[in-house]
Amino acid sequence: MTTTRRSPASQDPREELEGLVRQGPQGDLQAKLVRLRYLVLCEGLLADGDGMSQSRIYVWLILLNAPAMPTDSYLDLIRRGASPAYSKIRNDTFRTLATNPLFKRRVSEASLIRLLNAIAWKLHDAKIERLGDSMKVNAANELGSPELQHASTVVKHAQGPSTTTATDGSEAGGTEPGIYVQGMNVLCAPFLYAARSEAEAFVAFHLFVTRECPGYVRGAMDGVHKGLALVDKCLAIIDPKLSAYLQSKHMKAELYAFASVLTMCACTPPLPEVLQIWDFLFAYGPHLNILCICAQLVIMRETLLTSPSPTKLLRAFPPLQAKLIIEFAASNLRKIPADVYEELVHHAE
Repeated sequence: MTTTRRSPASQDPREELEGLVRQGPQGDLQAKLVRLRYLVLCEGLLADGDGMSQSRIYVWLILLNAPAMPTDSYLDLIRRGASPAYSKIRNDTFRTLATNPLFKRRVSEASLIRLLNAIAWKLHDAKIERLGDSMKVNAANELGSPELQHASTVVKHAQGPSTTTATDGSEAGGTEPGIYVQGMNVLCAPFLYAARSEAEAFVAFHLFVTRECPGYVRGAMDGVHKGLALVDKCLAIIDPKLSAYLQSKHMKAELYAFASVLTMCACTPPLPEVLQIWDFLFAYGPHLNILCICAQLVIMRETLLTSPSPTKLLRAFPPLQAKLIIEFAASNLRKIPADVYEELVHHAE
């Protein structure tokens, strides 16, 4: 009896995805990254009913272009003890996804405290370094902190270079880059849930908040407020009728979508659906979270339009439907004008 081997062209897509993660790319690196993103979008990652996947954290690290980091580097930060933000962290961690049994079963509060405290030390050190460099050059280092100057989304399809830097908001707006803001605990939660070690979660989370959305964790959260304005703007483009109705009820995004913008939808259960949305955001850019929020509103469209008080409905979004949300975000992207897309891409810097 003879058997025939499946050719690469007929390889099962999910096997191909797992192979890219385990073995690394063979040949054209950029082409393989494009293929990886496509497979994440169209096939998804293999996961169990709890959303656990052996490859997810490694896919995220690949798409973040994360360097290898010795575990001792993370342990050294932990050994330093309480950071200047420790008390604020402790005030938040106990309520992180407090009603989510999947998260509580897998991630301890102690683990969350350690990681957030280590991140606070890392950002604190970068801030001190930035201030020291600023003094050395007698006034202002226009590039800002080395931790923040290379901020960019995972994939930027912008037409040209950004006209702002990661620290523009902090300097022009009179705010300092923070080391911890309320909500970082929820933003951190999916990393710890998906990772196989705290050190892996630390690397991914640190890169995410310093490269992808530094504007979300500055003291004034200027990136979050820009994101909220973009929810209103994008909804008006995608669904003018729904947008006009919400505006007539004085329902701006700042009243109902703050947590969804800040946490990349991680504040809305169920957690396995959050992870699928994050796979999409890592593959094609966290800026698309704004369209994912618009998608949730459109899914609620008929209920909202027939409600005399949509405020009550929007106090808590309904459970996430990842596939439907991702499909909406991807299909409606073409409706967004180039100038608004530029704002989307750069709003979290």
